[in-house]
Amino acid sequence: MATINDIPDVILSNIFASISDTRTRNSLSLVSRKFMLLDRATRVSLTLRGNARDLFMIPTCFRSVTDLDLSFLSPWGHSLLSSPLSDTDPQLLAHRLRVAFPAVTSLTVYARSPLTIKILVQQWPGLKRVKLVRWHQRLASWPIGEDFVCLLEQCENLNWLDLSTFYYWTEDLPPVLQACPKVSASLVHLNLLTTSFAEGFKSQEIKEITTACPNLKNFLVACNFDPRYIGFVGDETLLAVANNCPKLTLLHLADTSSLTDVRGDPDNEGFTSEDAMVTKGTLVEFFSGLPLLQELVLDVGRNVRDTSMALEMLNSKCKDLRVLKLGQFHGICLAIESQLDGIALCSGLEELSIKNCGDLTDMGLIAIGRGCYKLSRFEVQGCKRITEKGLRTMACLLRNTLVKVKISCCKNLDAVASLRSVEPIRDRIQWLHIDCVWNGWEEIWNSEQVDLSFWHNQVEEPSRLFSLMGSEYDHEMRRKKCKYSSDVSDGYILENNGFWCKKWDRLQYLSLWIGVGELLTPLPAAGLLNCPNLEEIRIKVEGDCRGRSKPSERAFGLSSLALYPRLSKMQLDCSETIGYALTAPSGQMDLSLWERFFLNGIGELRLSELDYWPPQDRDVNHRSLSLPAAGLLAECLQLRKLFIHGTAHEHFMMFLLKIPNLRDVQLREDYYPAPENDMSTEMRAGSCSRFEAALNRRHILD
Repeated sequence: MATINDIPDVILSNIFASISDTRTRNSLSLVSRKFMLLDRATRVSLTLRGNARDLFMIPTCFRSVTDLDLSFLSPWGHSLLSSPLSDTDPQLLAHRLRVAFPAVTSLTVYARSPLTIKILVQQWPGLKRVKLVRWHQRLASWPIGEDFVCLLEQCENLNWLDLSTFYYWTEDLPPVLQACPKVSASLVHLNLLTTSFAEGFKSQEIKEITTACPNLKNFLVACNFDPRYIGFVGDETLLAVANNCPKLTLLHLADTSSLTDVRGDPDNEGFTSEDAMVTKGTLVEFFSGLPLLQELVLDVGRNVRDTSMALEMLNSKCKDLRVLKLGQFHGICLAIESQLDGIALCSGLEELSIKNCGDLTDMGLIAIGRGCYKLSRFEVQGCKRITEKGLRTMACLLRNTLVKVKISCCKNLDAVASLRSVEPIRDRIQWLHIDCVWNGWEEIWNSEQVDLSFWHNQVEEPSRLFSLMGSEYDHEMRRKKCKYSSDVSDGYILENNGFWCKKWDRLQYLSLWIGVGELLTPLPAAGLLNCPNLEEIRIKVEGDCRGRSKPSERAFGLSSLALYPRLSKMQLDCSETIGYALTAPSGQMDLSLWERFFLNGIGELRLSELDYWPPQDRDVNHRSLSLPAAGLLAECLQLRKLFIHGTAHEHFMMFLLKIPNLRDVQLREDYYPAPENDMSTEMRAGSCSRFEAALNRRHILD
């Protein structure tokens, strides 16, 4: 009888190479020596953890690795090649890394200083892809371009550069690109979408960069479209990008104001006080100059009006376009009678994001659903005039393809309305974002528990909209209405209390926004009661705690998520929750008490991975884990990975040693400006090392 050992090594190598999950590969490597050697020979990507000072811990068996990530070495954020706790020669550490990983062509590293970059590129001069990470401030004493000079001078094969999480000055890059024309001309990917920029790249800098890099295929850049600022991006810059880089297949031009992950005002009409200096004629010429585009993001943050005609040209000029994101574009789809226009004519789109479109209506959504029939992902944000009916009808039209939906900051689409609107694809949707705005959910829930007539009536409503658009569409919707009406009960299950509830069969990822002081407990009752395959959830808590009274409930409501049986990963982001880190005024709560409110009940969840962003006090640039938070996190007994995106005191971190299988813990100050460690009274390099040593001394069962 043949066994797996009888399979030729070539086939086994292909099987191993197709496995991307790290823990699965680790388990396979323990089966036999042959499997271990196959794993080592086929592993091409590796992220190193552990302390950089422990040279003897550097693995030497992964000699086939070509993609190496050093950005998560501990102590996180410290200079990699000059650890304050070690007298090790930086050149020795770099040499040991090169000996252990001789085939590296792609490198990611936290470069606290230019010295780190200089030493590492000497070890791997054949680097083709580099990603630099730095959240700490750039020192004013460094010469212009100091971070990039050695990189471009020594890595002649460089063709891919990512600076999206690297803090530098915009004037650092253009002179170096101009001084190294050979390397600049070979670049095909350049990511300058740096979130820490206040104003972004100026128009002249973008022209210089694109002139120096004519062969770019992927270009992402943060800039400023506000005409009130010197160096704003307008018609001239757009045309320069198209003329200088005609081979672009991916282009992101984003205003710096759009890079913040802060929810807007749903009562806003969607129009800004200033118009961007981007005209319809320029857009047509811009699209004509980029025929190879496959992904386009134009998030300008200022009004671009009457764009329907220009977007029609986008369909004919950029025939390979598959992903489109528009921010502050108006008139994208006029939806006059039954004639398709504007963005609805872009029939090849697979992903579409519309942000702050002041005149988008339900009829526009329906037209987009008719014309963009291949959409698998749709995001709508800050569109005040759309309602549940329009989005629900669009979901009906895209039932066969749509699996990812984001609905945010739309006045007429609270949590319940958002869930109703995606009801036609409830059995297919895999990824969903909604805002937890509870407007009368109790009455709606009570009415739903009576019978299914509410949902039957809702299925019928879209056909009334289509009756305005001609008999052929009305006939089509009647056919679909009959289909959904007959199958509507298939997605419902009967609970023990005798009431029907909706089942979200394929939902695997759920993203939620919720205002500070609100409760999460209404979520199941709002329509997400039964999600048998939900594995990961992200919760963004946002708002100002200052001036708020103490919540009426003891807990935020995380314990209500325990009803999802497969939930194992969570991202709890309270970074935009603002309060008092120190003593709060009389009658108010400081951030430690708010953290207790947010995290109360988290121990009831069966989480294996958790990313947690503590709330902040902006006045003192303070984001730190408090004592109540540390105690509550220690109750998550099944945690294996815990990443805290902030600081913490050493004795608070020691609480986490009570978690039996906790294997990977790290403090990451990945926000700008990251506090200087030598000034912090919290976790320093020595504290991190002592905690990690205590963590590694424990016996882990698996």
